Amino acid sequence: MSANPHSADLALIYANRFAGMESYRQKVWKILTESVFSKWVSSEDAILDLGSGYCEFINNIRARVKYAMDLNPDAQARAAAGVNVLLHDSAAQWPLPPAILDVVFTSNFFEHLPNRSALEQTVLHAFACLKPGGRLIAMGPNIRYAGDAYWDFCDHHVPLTDVALTELFQHCGLEVEYRRERFLPYTMSKVPPYPLWMLKAYLKLPLVWNIFGAQFLIVGRKPVPAAEIG
Repeated sequence: MSANPHSADLALIYANRFAGMESYRQKVWKILTESVFSKWVSSEDAILDLGSGYCEFINNIRARVKYAMDLNPDAQARAAAGVNVLLHDSAAQWPLPPAILDVVFTSNFFEHLPNRSALEQTVLHAFACLKPGGRLIAMGPNIRYAGDAYWDFCDHHVPLTDVALTELFQHCGLEVEYRRERFLPYTMSKVPPYPLWMLKAYLKLPLVWNIFGAQFLIVGRKPVPAAEIG
C-alpha cells in the first residue's frame, strides 16, 4: 500500500488520546475477549481486527490466523507475534482473497470513517472476505445515548445508532443474529481507569448496561447458501 497522508495524524491523535493507558487497556481487552467475544470466536478461526489501533483485541483473542487492519503505522509495532498487519484503507478493495475469514471484529472504528459511503464500502469488503456463516462483530458509540459527547472526538465523522447499523448490515447482505443497543459505557479515554473488578462485575449484570451503556454491540452473520446447508 502506498503511504497515506493521514497516517501520521492518526498516530499522533491516538498517542495523545491514550498516552499512559496502554497497560490498562490491554488488561481491559483481555477481560472483554475472554468474557464476551470468545463466544463468537473459535480458537480455530481466521479473524481480522478492523481498525485495530494498538491491537489490544487481536493480541488477546484466541484464533488460528490473525489479521489487523489500520492506517495507523503504530499498529505494526503494537501487534503481537503472529498477527499479520495490513496498513490499508478499509474502504478500498481489501488485499485478501474472498471468503477467507471466519470473523471480522471492529470496535469504535466505523464512526471514524470519513462518510457513509466509506462505511458501506467497508462493510461490503468485510462481507466479501467472510466465509459463509462468518460473522462481523461491531461495537461502537451509540449517538442516541452518547449525545453531544459523541462529537468530543475530533475524528468522529459518521453518527451511528444500533438501528442504523443494523439496517446497513442487512442492506449489505448480513443477517443480524445479535443486537444490543446499550453495552459498554461510552469511552475509556477521557475518564479515570476504573478497577478491573468493576468491569468484571458489570459484564455479569446486563440490566446495568441499560443504565450506563452507551455503546452498541451488533453481530451480523453471512448467510450460508441453501445448497451448503445439511
